[in-house]
Amino acid sequence: MSAISSTGTQQNGPADLVAALAHLTGYNTAAAAGGLAELTRASGALWGDALARSTSPFELADRSLRWWRAMRDRSVPGWHLPNKIVLSTPFAHLRDFSDPPADSGTAGVVPTLVLPPQAGHSSSVVDFSPTQSQLAVIKASGLTRLYVLDWRPATSETTGVTITDYLDVIERSIELMGGRANLIGDCQGGWLATIYAALHPERVNTLTLAGAPIDFHAGESVIASSTRTLTSAFGLAPYKALVAMGGGNMPGKAVLSNFIAIQPQSEISRQLQLLEHIDDAKHVERYRVFEDWFKYTQDIPGAFYLWLVEHLFWGNELISGDLVIDGRRADMTAITCPLFLLAGSTDHITPPPQLFAAADAVGTPPEDIQIRTATGGHLGLFMGRDALRKDWPPLMETVHELSVPRRARSVRGRGRNRAEDAVADPGATPRVPAP
Repeated sequence: MSAISSTGTQQNGPADLVAALAHLTGYNTAAAAGGLAELTRASGALWGDALARSTSPFELADRSLRWWRAMRDRSVPGWHLPNKIVLSTPFAHLRDFSDPPADSGTAGVVPTLVLPPQAGHSSSVVDFSPTQSQLAVIKASGLTRLYVLDWRPATSETTGVTITDYLDVIERSIELMGGRANLIGDCQGGWLATIYAALHPERVNTLTLAGAPIDFHAGESVIASSTRTLTSAFGLAPYKALVAMGGGNMPGKAVLSNFIAIQPQSEISRQLQLLEHIDDAKHVERYRVFEDWFKYTQDIPGAFYLWLVEHLFWGNELISGDLVIDGRRADMTAITCPLFLLAGSTDHITPPPQLFAAADAVGTPPEDIQIRTATGGHLGLFMGRDALRKDWPPLMETVHELSVPRRARSVRGRGRNRAEDAVADPGATPRVPAP
């Protein structure tokens, strides 16, 4: 596997450390207060409901048992839309979700490649459920030549996989697709797509980034603040220790624990809402689908994980222009294709400034950049019904217009209702709290 080189790592100054510590202290205090408030609210609601129902001890025990079983009964998440694996490596599958050209009538459309998040969970978040699928929205927008890189769980044989290997599998995928593609990157898949586009701009027709940390030090992010604090005191030692504990890989369970610790009120609220709605079969099913995905974890290749902590989380080299991979600088000014940016208004994992910094760093003309802010948090960008119905359709419609011959372009807005209809209307149903 190829070696990685860099011009150096950015160091944290005393002022940065003080700011990071202050942010962590304030955030953790607010999170603890939020968790306590949710416990108080849910306890009051449960007791009030029990009194209103005149619930017997037997009924209380039965509800509690069903709640416990629902929390403990987990299944492996899977894909819902038909697909086939057309390229496979030890760390990634390329899945083809395309419609047959004869069925779609869009054989000339530029293919689209989706890079899902890679944070210790299954890539199937982009096809979360039959009624909440980012891929279904993309296809309904007319982008029917659709592919996804499915990140496989790390094993003892993939501990040494590097950033170069990930970029190589993107290159091989796009070559298989015809040599040019629309790239869509969610979260970590977004910075990976950005690096690839900077190194191979001729391969990228459009670039869409959702919840992707491009400037890792912008905004107020718990992950950025904790990374600054740890690296200032210990360098990479804590991260190397985690990888060593995982046998050379970053344990997915450790990543999950970190996500829960960042926003414990969401975890508390989700479990207590399940108890409140344990008699509502639809709510229990929504809970089950989310928990099956969220609580299923997979490890991340250790070498790759340590590289991204050093060069991106700590060094912030992508936005500074100092990122060098195998002797080539990943210069974001080389990206001149149309750029689409989607952030979550309450995203605590990737605050909007971390993503929107891309607009000023690329070489794309301002008139070819679309910036949009969805209502909600981080995971909702990829699987939330509101974002999938309201925010993804207009962006993907524009990408479609840029992906077909001019004579075949549809009138603006023509495909939007189809894309919206690909996702179930949330209506007034209770939401399952998610980070």
